[in-house]
Amino acid sequence: MSTKALLCISIGDAAAGGEFVRSAPGWEVVVASELPVAERLLLEAPLAVGVVMLCAGAGTLDSLAAFLRKHWEVQWIAICHPTAMQLAPYRELVHEHCSDFHTTPVDVFRLAHTLGHAQGVAALRNCIPCSGVPPRMPLLGHSKEILRLRQQITRVAAASAPVLVRGESGTGKELVARAVHDHSARAGGPFVPINCAAIAPSLLQSELFGYERGAFTGAAREKCGLLESANGGSVFLDEIGDLPLEQQSSLLRFLQEKSVTRLGATRSVAVDARVVAATHVDLEASVAKGTFREDLYYRLNVLSLDVPPLRRRKEDLAPLADHFFRKFAAERAPRLKGFSMGALAALQAHDWPGNVRELINRVRRAMVMAEGRLIQPADLMLAGPVPSADGERLGRVRVRAERSAIESSLGNGKSVTLIAQELGVSRMTLYRLMAKHGIPSPARLRGK
Repeated sequence: MSTKALLCISIGDAAAGGEFVRSAPGWEVVVASELPVAERLLLEAPLAVGVVMLCAGAGTLDSLAAFLRKHWEVQWIAICHPTAMQLAPYRELVHEHCSDFHTTPVDVFRLAHTLGHAQGVAALRNCIPCSGVPPRMPLLGHSKEILRLRQQITRVAAASAPVLVRGESGTGKELVARAVHDHSARAGGPFVPINCAAIAPSLLQSELFGYERGAFTGAAREKCGLLESANGGSVFLDEIGDLPLEQQSSLLRFLQEKSVTRLGATRSVAVDARVVAATHVDLEASVAKGTFREDLYYRLNVLSLDVPPLRRRKEDLAPLADHFFRKFAAERAPRLKGFSMGALAALQAHDWPGNVRELINRVRRAMVMAEGRLIQPADLMLAGPVPSADGERLGRVRVRAERSAIESSLGNGKSVTLIAQELGVSRMTLYRLMAKHGIPSPARLRGK
């Protein structure tokens, strides 16, 4: 598919819709007369630019709005009949989901410029570096630390010994454990996560090892324990440092004998499960204080993986933020398209004490609360970067250049459409720039 390809959605009259767009030179046009066809075309070949034909009386817009919301990454241009834009539902659809619009009859020159601008905006968004993550490796990023960790996971996964994953809270230790499981020979078996800090100490024994019917009051039937349910796969013991001492001895026995004994049972059951444990505390210090068994520590720490905190892999912030923006796209404000450069700079400046979990929290909040088309530092509840003196001077020069170009063009008696074409912007953008710089619109230009 050509890099200058676009999808034209023309419900009910695909031929007429395609003719409008084909008049713009240099574009390969794919036309869909139904939304399911458009969905299939986008799945087969993702496109950066799309055109939506809107005619009054075309029926409900709910399905079209849902389609445009789902495919928010496409730069949508609306081509509307003038009567359609007099109706509130059509105006709302265009305002929320389209980056620009044209009314019929279409100005071919301006349409070509709008499509080119949309292609350029899409290219800018795609400039955020991708992580190059191999299949089934859910650790996003391209920093040295994360590349090293992925290599270590591949090596560790090939073995069968227990693994201890270390890292601060919120760094993604469970993702690392899942990656070890998914890249191992046990990938076809179960992966059973257990949060040792979330189960009441009085229930840990029965939850981990199970029980027989009548083992205690209320045990009306036998129950398989979590360790036993991981047979043939891997068991992930999160927050292993919070495991009470009395359960530590039972876990040590399981690691030594590869079997469990249910409460109330007289026989043990063989269990073939690999143990991957994780902790954010210093287990060596816990061993020294006597709150963690030394023999269990050495049993668990056969192979170890250290998950780097986010502050040590800041080059991963942009791809991570973009990933979470896409993952939670359904929650975003309708016109939100991504992150401003100021927001990305603010992400880099922050120290991230809560690591990836904090990043997810800030991104999701910003996606709901942001009012513009791009997330700003304030939306992330972060301070924006302080501009340098050179940056301030450059901004002033740019403002003066914009104002001078517009004023000189307005003084030669040309129409707004022609001036916009010469300046390389749409007529709507020209009006916005005039308002930005406080340039009044002469009466002779109104309506032209």
